[in-house]
Amino acid sequence: MTQYHANLAIGPFTFAVATDNAAVAADLQRIYQHVALPARPDFVDFDLSVRTRLPWRRFIKPQVDFFRNEQRPFKPLPRDQGYAMLEWGMNWCVANHAHQYLIVHAGVVERNGKAIVMPAVQGAGKSTLTAALAYSGWRLFSDELALLGLADAQVHPFPRAINLKNDAVGIIADFIGGGVFSRTAHDTSKGSVALLQPPVDSLRAMRTPAPPAVVVFPSYVPGSGVRLTSLPRPAAFEEVIGHCFNYHLLGLEAFELLYGMFSRCECYRLEYSDFALADAALTELVA
Repeated sequence: MTQYHANLAIGPFTFAVATDNAAVAADLQRIYQHVALPARPDFVDFDLSVRTRLPWRRFIKPQVDFFRNEQRPFKPLPRDQGYAMLEWGMNWCVANHAHQYLIVHAGVVERNGKAIVMPAVQGAGKSTLTAALAYSGWRLFSDELALLGLADAQVHPFPRAINLKNDAVGIIADFIGGGVFSRTAHDTSKGSVALLQPPVDSLRAMRTPAPPAVVVFPSYVPGSGVRLTSLPRPAAFEEVIGHCFNYHLLGLEAFELLYGMFSRCECYRLEYSDFALADAALTELVA
């Protein structure tokens, strides 16, 4: 079966991706159409593939597997979830191997040279808010992984597709007046999922880090409009540790990095239901 190959350089990482799944290849090309694809990169961080399972599974409940360096870290998923599986696998690779960064489960956006780090649990509305801000003039760093450099204490951009689920897909499509989305994968472990193309301006600036200026814990609360509440730094420090993927591996280095960050950052809890009001409240924090 025809193989599609692409080398994808996004932020600090280069991915070599191969697939025999035409839908995965089409979504990858659609979402990253504005990213230069290096034909022969000097170095590849992650060698990935998404492949259709055994031949007979092409016809009976077809499934795909995700591979990194020919190792298969996950169970197979239905074929129509192949592109979402690739994006989740890319997150998994970085979260489990890029220990030159302290990695926080958080959205990150930037304005006026100042980054806002937004840690949150799954389902809090982090990616939805990140998408709305990214298409309202903020620079997208990530909707999922905040990369805090151990060497420079900066946040490093990793502007990949924004992972939206269920009603958030239609809400964001209406808010931004369209947008470029992947095919929707239904009945995933997260519900119905579609990936939104990162803004072109964010891709152009994906080599430029920024200092973390504010830590905000967002949550979507229907009817709240916007409510911003100051948080004590010690409480926010402890809460962020719970959102880190590799704090336990980095130990003292991670503690010292966060200590320095929280000595400079103000901390807030944000409840929102209105994107424009949330945008205005966050803009004041980085004015």
